[in-house]
Amino acid sequence: MSRPPTLELPEGARAYRLATARGDFAVLDAGTAVLGTALLVPGFTGSKEDFIALLEPLALAGYRVVAVDGRGQHETGGPADESAYAQAELAADVLAQTEALGGPGPVHVLGHSLGGLIVRAAAIDAVPPWESLTIMSSGPAAIDAEQQARTRMLVEALPAMGMEAVWQAMRDMDAENADAADVPPAIAEFLYRRWMGNVPEQLIATGRQLIAEPDRVAELAAVPIRTLVLSGDVDYAWPPEWLDDMALRLGARRVVIKGAEHSPNVEQPEATAEALIDFWSPKGE
Repeated sequence: MSRPPTLELPEGARAYRLATARGDFAVLDAGTAVLGTALLVPGFTGSKEDFIALLEPLALAGYRVVAVDGRGQHETGGPADESAYAQAELAADVLAQTEALGGPGPVHVLGHSLGGLIVRAAAIDAVPPWESLTIMSSGPAAIDAEQQARTRMLVEALPAMGMEAVWQAMRDMDAENADAADVPPAIAEFLYRRWMGNVPEQLIATGRQLIAEPDRVAELAAVPIRTLVLSGDVDYAWPPEWLDDMALRLGARRVVIKGAEHSPNVEQPEATAEALIDFWSPKGE
């Protein structure tokens, strides 16, 4: 589970609900679109807050940066119906968010983990008017076998146990983890609140997507869009060597953030922001 280092928004950033043709979405919005707009899509069990540490450096570089809670995530909400969270539905949401943001300037889209699969589907399904696509810590197909087993356990436990009991079970599993034990109280309270804010049907539907995602790299390679494949140098969901190969197949730029694992945006935000700014700039062609 991703864990933001802080919940404090940078000066000028604001939280509100972005109205789109497919409903309203909770967002964090910072900066002015001098050079363009960046739409940041979070991963499984994640939220817009996972990108807080990127807001200021990207805004200072001249971008309007909008991080979003997807349908059924945290503060956006959604129906208790698994079909509402089919990948095609979530991809259509991203396209609606893009349209609602409008200009001026180019739009750069980043998807983290599950978000990478969603934005990939959006690009394949609609060839959206994006200047670039960044796939961060998200791979060519389903997650690693060990993570598939863990995700399957979660998917099966949610209907049987409920959100509160599953949360407690996850905390019990993390009890001996020193990093998990060293969480500031405000962050710990946020993580619980975020978890409980998720719609269970969304977690079940998207968890199944992570387990069963087909390889769609060739389909994305046929889309005329500049692509960056970015990750940490360690990843338990999609090993970095899988992403190396995916980048080659896509003809994409490949960046590895040293000292980061599955969430470079949280673990090494400065280096991650630098990589994004470099890719988005004209010389990143």
